[in-house]
This record gives sequence, C-alpha cells and structure tokens, in this order.
Amino acid sequence: MCTNDRNDVVVVMVPFVAHGHLNQLLHLSRLISAHNLPVHFISTATHLRQLRSRHHDFNNSTVNFHEFQTPPFPSPPPNPSSRFPTHLQPAFESTRHLRRPVSALISSLSATARRVAVVHDFLMSYVVQDVKTLPNVETYIFNPLSACDSFWRTWERMGRPFRVDPDVLRRLPSEHGTFSPEFTDLLTSQLPHIGSHLGELFDSSRVIEREYIEYLEREEMNDNKKIWAIGPFNHVDISQSKQVVTVSENRHDCLRWLDLQPASSVIYVSFGTTTTLSDEQIKELAIGLERSGQRFIWVTRGADIGDIFGAEGKVSDLPVGFEERVGGRGLVVRGWAPQTEILGHFATGGFMSHCGWNSTTESISMGVPVATWPMHSDQPRNAFLITDVLRIGLVVSDWERRDELVSAAVVEGVVRRLIDSSEGEEIRKRAAELAEAVRRSVAEGGECRKEADSFINYIKRK
Repeated sequence: MCTNDRNDVVVVMVPFVAHGHLNQLLHLSRLISAHNLPVHFISTATHLRQLRSRHHDFNNSTVNFHEFQTPPFPSPPPNPSSRFPTHLQPAFESTRHLRRPVSALISSLSATARRVAVVHDFLMSYVVQDVKTLPNVETYIFNPLSACDSFWRTWERMGRPFRVDPDVLRRLPSEHGTFSPEFTDLLTSQLPHIGSHLGELFDSSRVIEREYIEYLEREEMNDNKKIWAIGPFNHVDISQSKQVVTVSENRHDCLRWLDLQPASSVIYVSFGTTTTLSDEQIKELAIGLERSGQRFIWVTRGADIGDIFGAEGKVSDLPVGFEERVGGRGLVVRGWAPQTEILGHFATGGFMSHCGWNSTTESISMGVPVATWPMHSDQPRNAFLITDVLRIGLVVSDWERRDELVSAAVVEGVVRRLIDSSEGEEIRKRAAELAEAVRRSVAEGGECRKEADSFINYIKRK
C-alpha cells in the first residue's frame, strides 16, 4: 500500500469493552482493511489483552492497535441473582477515561489524512464527542444490537411514530429488566452526543432482518441518516455448506469428539461470556440434558469478570456423577470453546443459547437452529426474531417468565424436539435455507456485499 493511499482515508474503530462488542468491531476492522484502507483499533490495555488472548490470529492482523491505560477498576465476581452482568459495570465505566486520549489520537491522524472515518460503538458516543470539531473527521455509529431490538427501542423512545402490527406488538417481549439501572444511565449519557454522525452500521443483513432495517430507514425514524447492513461479519467461513471432516489429532478435543458423532445429532449448549446461572439452575439443566438421551457439548466456563486476568470466574459444580453417566454421548467443556467451528461442524444439530447477537449471527450463518434462553439486553428480542419471525428455533425460557426456574422437564423436552423429531427436522431445514440465502448475500454480487462496497465507496468519496 503506497504512502499516498495510507494518507487519503483512514478508519478509526472505537469499540465498547464488552467482549461481544469488541469481537464485532474486530471483524469489521478486518473486513475494511481488506479494501486497502488503514484501520486503527482503539481500546483499553486490559481489553485489548483480553481480545488478543481469544483470537490466535490477532498478531497477523493488518489492523493498527492502540491501547490506552485506564485507572484500576474493581472486578467483583458475577452475581447469579442478577440476569444482567452488573459485576461488569466498573469496567464499563472505565471507558469514560478514554475521551482525551482517543480525541488526541484522532486529531493526530486527521493532520495527515484527507478524511478520517470514525466508526464507534453507540456506547462510546461520549468518548468521541470532541472529534466533531475536526473538519475532516466524520463519525458513523456502529450498533452492536440486532436491527430488531434497535428498532423497537427507538420506536418506543420516539413515541411510537407510526403504527405496527398489533399482533406482533402483543407477542413482543418487553424491555423491562433487559438492562440494569446503572447501565441504563450509561446508555442515556450517550444521547446528548449523537446526531452529528452520517450513518449507522449494523452487523446484520436484509436477508435476516429486512423488515426492521427498512423500518429504521423510514423518515420518521432516522433523520435522513444512511444505514448499511453489511453483516454478518463474524469471521465465519460461510462460503460453503457444512462438510464432513476427517479425524485429526491436532484439533480441539471437542471438535475431534464431534468428528465421531452422526450428522445433526449434537446440541451445543453455551450461554456466552457474561451469563452466570445459579447452582439450582445448573442442576436442572444437567438433569434435563441427561434425561433427554441426546448427544451434547456443554460449555460451563465461568462468566467474564471486568479484568479476566485478575481472577477466574466461578464455575458451578455439576451434579455428582453427571459426567460419568453421560460419558460417550455428552461432553463438558470448562474452558474457552471454538464456538464458530462447533457451529460449523456437520454433527451439530442445535444450539441452546442466550441469543447474544454474535451467537445469533453465527448460528444463522451456519444453519443451526436455536433453543432460546435469553438473559438480558437485546437477547429477548433476538429470541423473538429467531422463534417468531424467522421460525428457526424453539423457546426454552420465556422472557415474561424469566424469574422462574427452567425445569429439567422443559430442557429435556426442547432438546428432544429440536434434535430428534420431525418438528426439529423442519426447523433445521428452514435454518439451512436461511444460511444459504446469507451465503449468497455475502458472495460477490450479493446484497450484503453490495452494501459493504457502498459503505467503503462512501467513506472514500472525493
């Protein structure tokens, strides 16, 4: 890349510090850098170290990483009685210290570039508030939530500016309980600093969320801001369907175990990086998986704490003798699992998930139906999108009954329906058809590829 190109248009990524948010903008950074644009990725030293530990190809990236120190913050353990990860709030608040160093870096880049395009997480709007004074800097909001959840929240906040289907509204999960009061305050503090951005980016596709993206584009909703749905950019190889793989001794243990299982026979159970289940709920889940008689991989790693290098999150004990009783058809993983590879494996037939947006787009991309168990944030509406709109999943935990224990009988029933029934086969067929549509959309000439090219061409415009 010649010097003149590097000094023409520069892209700066400012992600929020939750792992899922970091993950999304890292993938977007790689997508943009593939267009021969210099990309600068900014975060705290702690969270870049976390990201580096979970992406083994991190050091091979063409992205420029900038880490800034923040004052030490508490890293309390997760609280199983809180569905929202309130224990991460001190880490979230630490981002307030990035305002000045981020502004200084962007100002420095603007001095040698024709244009600086700053793509920032909505939750980092207060961090980039000063760059609007720089004449050759423009900002774009990255929305880390689904377009479905984003639309409903915005529509409510704007006083329901147009009519929607009342039946859909009746079935829609409520916002109540999705955020903690402290996180709501953090979110609200961003609002005074938005409005000067030129557009919004979504890690989504019109193939997946066309109705909601078009709602967000309506004149009543977005004040003529551009919207690009250029996902899923979750670094999943979705160029071809699931393939049979050969057994190899140098692969992760769980993948080598999957190699030996029949096609679409395994349910993958994982609740992301921020979920902590109570001991009682762990027991019910274990009993349900055992009684289902189905094959499974269950990731039981502890939830992230604010600084994952400070201490390990607590992992709840499984029932005595559980692993011995399910040996051969069930595998428990206590560490970090290669989720995208598990979902892409031919033996995986279902995913019991918290419905975080990263996990949702990964399962959609790989054609894996979802047993929905939302915990907080956009997850209840993502679950609604999966089960009610796309019809590629089954409900394990109903959001409106979220404070109730999910019984072993419910777990057993949903797992059997998804993995070993004609109903499950029909759901799997729809999931495979959607995955194929997504594959076509990200290929050359596809709808998502065109939107990504549109964004690149827009920030490079003369």
